Amino acid sequence: MKSRLAALLGACASCLIVFLQGCASPSVQQYAHEKPLLSLEQYFKGQTQGWGMVTNRQGVVTRRFVVSISGQFEGETGTLDESFVWSDGERQHRIWTLRKNGPGRWIGTADDVVGEAIGEIAGNTLRWRYTMALPVDGRTVHLDFDDWMVLIDDKVLLNRAAFSKFGIHLGEVTLSFQRP
Repeated sequence: MKSRLAALLGACASCLIVFLQGCASPSVQQYAHEKPLLSLEQYFKGQTQGWGMVTNRQGVVTRRFVVSISGQFEGETGTLDESFVWSDGERQHRIWTLRKNGPGRWIGTADDVVGEAIGEIAGNTLRWRYTMALPVDGRTVHLDFDDWMVLIDDKVLLNRAAFSKFGIHLGEVTLSFQRP
């Protein structure tokens, strides 16, 4: 009986280790040697256009959008003025206020961001983590975002943001930015 219990406990421990490893996310530092180097203030200075979609946890596209961004940077701070047009006709506006917080580190705020967004850049990659307050069916829901941006070349930046609630994956936003 004791050997069965020990085997069961061993199997449970193995499953827990595999589960916890699956929960670990990659570090942005693993991209430190990737080129071209991403400079947030260089890429988003001036006009940028983006096209994206939102998918639910099953991968079904639930919404599509186009976003126009006007970026201004001076010294250690900047703003991104975003105008969204959604596939259902809804229009949305967001202004990000950004400030450098050390080498490769950024802090971002916006009206619908709860607290601060924490950003880290290494090589060609930026990772943002933040909580966003979004209107859903007449109420406000707080969703956690794990947002990754990868610079492909001097014109194209790809973005994938997974969103969750209470650690449960709910969907993703996939976005392609292009500079003129």
